[in-house]
Amino acid sequence: MHRYGMTVPFDGEQLANQKDRFQRLERLGYTDLWSAEAMGADGLTPLALGAVWAPTMRLGTAILPAYTRGPALLAQSVASMASAAPGRFVAGIGSSSNVIVERWNGIAFDKPYQRTRDTVRFLKAALSGEKITETYDTFSISGFRLGLIPDQPVPILVAALREGMLRMAGRESDGAIINWLSVDNAAQVSAIVREENPQAQIVARLFVAPTSDTETARALGKFAAAAYLNVPVYRAFHEWMGRGNLLAEHWEQWAAGDRKGALEKIPDSVIDELIIHGSPDQCRNHIQRFIDAGVSCPALALMPFPGVDIDEAIEALAPSS
Repeated sequence: MHRYGMTVPFDGEQLANQKDRFQRLERLGYTDLWSAEAMGADGLTPLALGAVWAPTMRLGTAILPAYTRGPALLAQSVASMASAAPGRFVAGIGSSSNVIVERWNGIAFDKPYQRTRDTVRFLKAALSGEKITETYDTFSISGFRLGLIPDQPVPILVAALREGMLRMAGRESDGAIINWLSVDNAAQVSAIVREENPQAQIVARLFVAPTSDTETARALGKFAAAAYLNVPVYRAFHEWMGRGNLLAEHWEQWAAGDRKGALEKIPDSVIDELIIHGSPDQCRNHIQRFIDAGVSCPALALMPFPGVDIDEAIEALAPSS
């Protein structure tokens, strides 16, 4: 059985008011709650609530940045969640982006590959209970021993885009978290991870707008996608995936400051690949194609476009529907 997750918390509602939705997800057969960490809620508080509100669901971070908590605090955070939800917590770790790390948190976005690898290695050592004194490539630890050791092993997944990070995810962790990609891209990157680790988990955040208003879905989808397509790590990924020519005019106009004109240069076909939209049945079929392409757990992220009712979407896209 494949897992089937939802991104939480939901936009537009205070955390204290989301208990009913979390519990509805559990009743409808969703298996996982996946958080993010950008400009809204932090990645752990919604999962701590989910640990109590939805006691059978797996909880995962997609992702906690490797830079924005010190290594020891990150280990404490992971251990605390794993202790609160024994056997149900997955630690998703990644480099994040220069926007979140550097522009918003004032931390140099240096050596993202090495920092993520070092963080995974440190976490694995810390969670085992050993006392750590070691100089990694991107930080040094002197005499740290984690004081709260989870009773059960904590899977660690690495957010990955291009080949180096994908292979590292397979070698160093239990799998990869992937994002903003098409079905064909998912098949390609999943295969790379599993060349290193045939048992690797692949969690894909999938952006979903169950609406038959194609024009609106595409227009708002371009606005949402542009926020990622112009982040250097995502631009490099989409160039690697062969979209360089398709997006060249978009990138050129965006760099020139013509944001409105740049949005119009994103081809509809790119949005149709990167954002799942259409009737609920069309959306469910598109999600299934990702599973067939090697995704172990789709983590749906509902896009609050006009005409998309979040509660109706939760029901319509549920695995038991």
